Amino acid sequence: QVQVVESGGGLVQTGGSLKLSCTVSGFGFHPYNLGWFRQIPGKEREGVACITWNSVQRDYADFVKGRFTISRDNVQNTLYLQMTILNPEETGIYYCAAGPANYDTYQCDLWDLSYHYWGQGTQVSVSS
Repeated sequence: QVQVVESGGGLVQTGGSLKLSCTVSGFGFHPYNLGWFRQIPGKEREGVACITWNSVQRDYADFVKGRFTISRDNVQNTLYLQMTILNPEETGIYYCAAGPANYDTYQCDLWDLSYHYWGQGTQVSVSS
């Protein structure tokens, strides 16, 4: 059974930084892509960043390019999202998601239907 668990959320001031973590278990030896999504109050869930199973390709939503960095440690089965220069409009719940991949796949996407397994989310609050 696949389990996805986020951590690292919290309160930060405008312009501050925060690093989210996500542990994934249950995939065994099957490759999987990972993504970060967020749900901001009053808005639909949106993709933030994704990374392929082998870290060859990463993709970011335009609104976080240059500020957020996604990475993963396949030994520790952990996904990270380093967030910098945060603003209050980014307050919301951040979700980690995992989706099956193939060894000949070198692309990820920010389409939520590509991800079958989701964590419960971690709250990120940015104060003004």
